[in-house]
Amino acid sequence: MLDLDAKFPRHKLTFGPTPIERLARLARHLGGGVEIYAKREDCNSGLAFGGNKLRKLEYLIPEAIAQGCDTLVSIGGVQSNHTRQVAAVAAKLGMKCRLVQESWVPFADAVYDRVGNILMSRVMGAEVELVDQGFDIGIRASWERALDEVRARGGRPYAIPAGASDHPLGGLGYAGFADEVRRQEAELGFSFDYIIVCSVTGSTQAGMVVGFAPDGRARRVIGIDASGTPDQTHAQILRIAQATAARVGLNREIGAEDVVLERDYAGPRYGVPSDATNAAIRLCARLEGMMTDPVYEGKSMQGMIDLVKKGRFPAGARLLYVHLGGVPAINAYSYLYRNG
Repeated sequence: MLDLDAKFPRHKLTFGPTPIERLARLARHLGGGVEIYAKREDCNSGLAFGGNKLRKLEYLIPEAIAQGCDTLVSIGGVQSNHTRQVAAVAAKLGMKCRLVQESWVPFADAVYDRVGNILMSRVMGAEVELVDQGFDIGIRASWERALDEVRARGGRPYAIPAGASDHPLGGLGYAGFADEVRRQEAELGFSFDYIIVCSVTGSTQAGMVVGFAPDGRARRVIGIDASGTPDQTHAQILRIAQATAARVGLNREIGAEDVVLERDYAGPRYGVPSDATNAAIRLCARLEGMMTDPVYEGKSMQGMIDLVKKGRFPAGARLLYVHLGGVPAINAYSYLYRNG
């Protein structure tokens, strides 16, 4: 156990431990050779439908408050789940919110920039700027300009990079997640053999790699790349994991081999679902009533389904699929799903 709450300040934004449910119908459909469970991070908070970024923001917000900041400044794509959650946290704390929304996804639905995540950010009072720049998980000039603009107006911005990832505290939330899973495993009476998670900006998987390292499961965290730039994503996961390991005092090194990233499921490109992604979304919805989205969870669900079919996991393995949220984005793809 890392026991992060004894070492780092945390501003609680989530309800508490998120539920774990068995996906028995999906497992049977896939042949019954493995057991599949879902960790429902999409049900973690009442803040604008919640999601995985809130678990990270719990460790960033104490620093923002301590620094006397009055504006949270962040960035993402037009349908960013992360920026919606930043807007919700700002509203909850009585702070201002400045969001840069770049054109990361070449998707031509007529209402793409008016529904789903960005709609909620606007309703919650965030100042939203649309910027015509393509996808990149790195530090963006448009975000740095937004920080400068807030300062020029006399504000005190707190800088939150895309996905709350490339931040000194970005990996803490999901390092602590592993402790939560271990407590739930003790109640369930068994441990999970593999943890399946979507990866783009990297700190969710990076935190898990660190969090599960003490019991030898770092390499049992199976990332499903949804970025379409897997070399960059792998490098960022590794860098964040190594920095997080040093910060929490992990008594072992994290190497490149500890970051397992499956690269076959991000296509045709970031934010654009393939036919296989859409089939996975429909299969999970129709067997389990669990919605996933075309940007993130649909692709990790596609990846898990395909890996099970290919025999990637031994018979009897227990898989924990981590549902990170993001379903509001499906509204921006309504034409694809107009007939279900």
